[in-house]
Amino acid sequence: MKTYKVMPHTADVRLWVAGGSLEELFAVALEGMAVLIKESDEGVAPDNIITEKVEIESADQTALLIDFLSTVLTLSHQNKAVFRHIMFEKLNETNCIAEVRGYPADGFDDDIKAVTYHEANVVNDKSGNFSTMIVFDI
Repeated sequence: MKTYKVMPHTADVRLWVAGGSLEELFAVALEGMAVLIKESDEGVAPDNIITEKVEIESADQTALLIDFLSTVLTLSHQNKAVFRHIMFEKLNETNCIAEVRGYPADGFDDDIKAVTYHEANVVNDKSGNFSTMIVFDI
């Protein structure tokens, strides 16, 4: 069960994300942010794929998710690229080592300035599912 839903917010964009594991939560959060940045990746040639290694250490899983997305957002701006896929080398409540893959973009649909900690709180429910709200400053 991985899903995301764009939620209304006064001056920002809210994204509710959920997954059946911490890995799924990170993957769907990355996918949701990528769709906000650039909705479609149609016409991208396989030889245009950009890969970046991401290593993050944070205080807890909520901070880890926000720090991860912030790092990928910075990579998106530096590379003028949209990162949609992730392969984990290591992921636990405080550490993430992963490779993100994406493609060059000729422009962004939305200019996300920051991924905020506001409203973020990764919850692991009794069924083992993870979810949180993420607010993006646009």
